[in-house]
Amino acid sequence: MTSSRLRGKVLLPIAGKPALAMLIERAKRSRYLDGICVATTTNKDDDPLVELANELHVGFFRGSESDVLERVVAAAESMHADTIVELTGDCPFVDPLIVDRAIEEFFTHDVDYASNTLVATYANGFDVQVFPTKVLREVASLTDDAVDRTHVSYYIYNHPDRYRCHNWRADEESYGPDLRVTLDEETDYMALTRLAEALLPTNPHFSAKDVTQYLRAHPEIIEINRQVRQKEVREL
Repeated sequence: MTSSRLRGKVLLPIAGKPALAMLIERAKRSRYLDGICVATTTNKDDDPLVELANELHVGFFRGSESDVLERVVAAAESMHADTIVELTGDCPFVDPLIVDRAIEEFFTHDVDYASNTLVATYANGFDVQVFPTKVLREVASLTDDAVDRTHVSYYIYNHPDRYRCHNWRADEESYGPDLRVTLDEETDYMALTRLAEALLPTNPHFSAKDVTQYLRAHPEIIEINRQVRQKEVREL
């Protein structure tokens, strides 16, 4: 809730629904996920996120605001999870089809980490990462670097000598690494709202493919947040 660029962004209403609620409800449509946990902080400002988790009947865990790595490990352990499917709270359009693809890619390749982020081929906002809880617990014991503690899986994919990493690519119809459907700044919020209001009435379960194709057909929406700069990893 204390995001420096857009305070309270995860509860901003998109087409009448809090962004985080949209994310959770879309994640619930996964065929494989058997639990959802909101990994939030002990900061009192984040009390509304716990209230929302309870309202939507999903788990929650409250941990360190700065040590996100430890918070995610502890959240997974609180859910007795063997495998973590990590989604970030600023991606309300998460696609359950991509979530399931991520899980399939992880379990059909003998790897420690699977994602669609090592080589960007989807629009920014459809990121999914999968890795075992035990691997993340090991990482937490190996590094005290602030970047590693903030960017949960950073250590894993930057140590391919130690961890087997796998990336998969979007198909042609969903290809959109130049597109942005994540929520960091006010113009992102404007673009996401326009998209949701256009797609939801006729297609409440819209996919990454639907979003990508709609944006290609409506470049004026792409222009709304084209100038938003994604933070570099070391900009904590």
